[in-house]
Amino acid sequence: MKKVTLLFIISFLMSSCQQKELDANQIVSKAIEVSGGEKYDSAKISFTFRDKQYKSTRKNGQFQLERFQEDTLGNKITDIVTNSGFTRSRNNKELSLADSKASAYSNSVNSVHYFVQLPYGLGGDAVNKTLLGKDSIKGQEYYEIKVTFNQDGGGTDYEDEYLYWINTNTFTVDYLAYSYHVNKGGIRFRAAFNPRVVNGLRFVDYKNYAEDDLSTPLENLDELYEAGELELFSEIITEDVEVTVSE
Repeated sequence: MKKVTLLFIISFLMSSCQQKELDANQIVSKAIEVSGGEKYDSAKISFTFRDKQYKSTRKNGQFQLERFQEDTLGNKITDIVTNSGFTRSRNNKELSLADSKASAYSNSVNSVHYFVQLPYGLGGDAVNKTLLGKDSIKGQEYYEIKVTFNQDGGGTDYEDEYLYWINTNTFTVDYLAYSYHVNKGGIRFRAAFNPRVVNGLRFVDYKNYAEDDLSTPLENLDELYEAGELELFSEIITEDVEVTVSE
């Protein structure tokens, strides 16, 4: 009887452990939840990045991503990305642009909003997520999540690859890496710092590191970072963050 009871307990414990194993989608969903969750879906977010002003608005599945700046002549330039496409205006007059320029401007606007609002964008339909395993950085354990994008809905940079290190305890995205193909390509590794919560949404800044060897696998960058072998390329600082969440 005691043997049966012991076997039952062991079986139960093993079953419980197996149930706690999360897949990539569940891990990313938890990361989004701890960073703001459903608040993103009805939020107005404004911020300053590199002397340009940005604003995003989301409501009922619709989105509008904006960037405001002045050119060298003092003209007010407004870029807007919506579900319907992209427009650029100069002094409130819409401009006619070649497709290549419109695509480049749209991508640059979308990219800034994407990184500032991570991990929200990882929940999109065009996002493919794969759990590579677990690793540790500076004594903390992380899930390693590889992210790629479908060509349909993944934007013009859909061939870029990303790797996210999500803390196994807090589910925060503390590190990320990516490879890109434009401008002869490159590899970056980012370490988050200055975490803060603004009206329920979590924001961070990043120390941005470069890796010159473009053959380096993204999953090796955490080791190079800990060894001090990555070059600090820049800092990604988001300022003047304001958030309004509608009911």
